[in-house]
Amino acid sequence: MADSATLMISVGSYVPDRVVANDELDELVDTSDEWICQRTGIAQRHIVADGEKTSDLARIAAERALQRAGVAAHEIDLIIIATSTPDDTFPSTATKVQHQLGATKAIAFDVQAVCAGFVYALDVADAMLSAGRGRRALVIGAESFSKILDWNDRSTCVLFGDGAGAVLLERSDDPRGFGVLASKLHADGAHRDILYVDGGPSSSGAVGHVRMEGNKVFRHAVEKLSSVMDEVLEAADMPVTAVDWLVPHQANIRIIEGMQKKMGLPDDQVVKTVHDHANTSAASIPLALAEAVGDGRISDGQVLAFEAIGGGLVWGAALVRYGRPV
Repeated sequence: MADSATLMISVGSYVPDRVVANDELDELVDTSDEWICQRTGIAQRHIVADGEKTSDLARIAAERALQRAGVAAHEIDLIIIATSTPDDTFPSTATKVQHQLGATKAIAFDVQAVCAGFVYALDVADAMLSAGRGRRALVIGAESFSKILDWNDRSTCVLFGDGAGAVLLERSDDPRGFGVLASKLHADGAHRDILYVDGGPSSSGAVGHVRMEGNKVFRHAVEKLSSVMDEVLEAADMPVTAVDWLVPHQANIRIIEGMQKKMGLPDDQVVKTVHDHANTSAASIPLALAEAVGDGRISDGQVLAFEAIGGGLVWGAALVRYGRPV
């Protein structure tokens, strides 16, 4: 057992007030509630209000994680925000949230790995805390994905929503088996053209919109997520039967159920929020985690499996024993 580890001690989340049900989208594109539900499992999504920014979502989620743990902002040493929809090209959204929180000691920066952003940011934060770069970190997934959707493209506009989730990490010299147990990350830029945004500062000078070849993404997703989950289980020297909860990226219900089947998990060990939140990209895992912690399904000492894949392609997985030892 390691002499020290990075504990995950608290969670927080926020979704915008505005809810857009599937029925509203059939006024914009050729679609229907039945078509969306059957293919994706999505019934609704939350959309930011006019003037509401990614930093606003991230700040509220972070505040709730801090409040739940009874930790003050000035006690935070590191803030990493995983986002593909920052407030500005620069400076980072994380520096904006750092200032709003009053986390004056914290290093702050963004990580961009699209839907895999949370597992990437978690890995980076764990590595930095392990290297002695601080004791406590906020890892936040936050997205205003509605800002980069083509609302005339039914293959993408029905899939995504906005929101934020945050976790509070703390380095411990007495983890007793708690904390981040293993994580693995991968990338393969050869598949860039199956999921991307057709814009950017140096390519077009415009923000652009999401473009996706859904069938190709699906085929890669189940294969790559299954493989990386095997890797983290092996790295942690842990059988799949030791996993209490799968908290997957909420891309669509078919990918989630594909991973559930591969791992042999029953429904009551898989957190599914895609029905209410849609795909919130980097926010989806911490949003789902916060919901399951909040309603009591997930409790201290349980082993959680996270996995996600996003444009790049980039993908990864992590195993965490949640909470603090008593």
